Amino acid sequence: MQGAVVLFLLAGAMTAAGQARDGEEIPSNSHSDVMTAQSPAQLSLDPGADNPVAPVRDRQSWEYGPFVNYGNGFGNRDQYRFFWAGFELGKVLTPVAHARALTGQFEYGGNIMPLWQAYTPPPHEQEYTCATPSGQTVPCLLPYGGGTFYGVSVTPVIFRWNFLTRSRRIQPWFQAAGGLIYTTHKFPPNLLSDPAKHIDGSTCVWNFSPQGGGGFHIFTAEKRSIDVGVNGVHISSASLGDRNPGVNASIQIQVGYTFWK
Repeated sequence: MQGAVVLFLLAGAMTAAGQARDGEEIPSNSHSDVMTAQSPAQLSLDPGADNPVAPVRDRQSWEYGPFVNYGNGFGNRDQYRFFWAGFELGKVLTPVAHARALTGQFEYGGNIMPLWQAYTPPPHEQEYTCATPSGQTVPCLLPYGGGTFYGVSVTPVIFRWNFLTRSRRIQPWFQAAGGLIYTTHKFPPNLLSDPAKHIDGSTCVWNFSPQGGGGFHIFTAEKRSIDVGVNGVHISSASLGDRNPGVNASIQIQVGYTFWK
């Protein structure tokens, strides 16, 4: 199900981006949904409610607002679930750059997530190969940690490209980002790690979260938008702990409400 959602959103972003044409912008006196060709010097500053995207582009606006995030692991982490919530801040740094299908603007941003939770399978015994005093190897059962992990996260680097499209209400974007996660117990769970019993395994409380994805600003009014995005996130301690099992791949769906200034 998550895979279908990812493909739908990213395909929509690329389709909308492909509709952009060099030198196009929304004229202030137009009420149609189709843009007409204009030079960069003729960019519209129309603040009207019928065209809320244009002032955001033309004024190189700030954006800020809350968001919630739900995710699911893949591969050997397909039983992992994630729930995060926080606040995001960004600034459009450039005027519109005309580059055919890539026509758009560069934005730099970041976010902080005071609520970061990971839900993993409960503690259980897992079969391993153990060495006997005589040097032989035999199968054995060892306690493997799990449960709910709590933490906070900050993403200080978000590089985002906002595409210029024909739409007056929808603005697609694509981004790459990097963050840092701190958990109250070493994550992900490993041998002997059990948050319920306050026992740490041999992983690490610090993890990094390189990521990338895309989404849409859906403008509901002037200087207001609902944001929907999908990110592929990798979680790894970069071997800061004794072991680095990490979460190689997870898909995170993010929904937020943004104020533009």
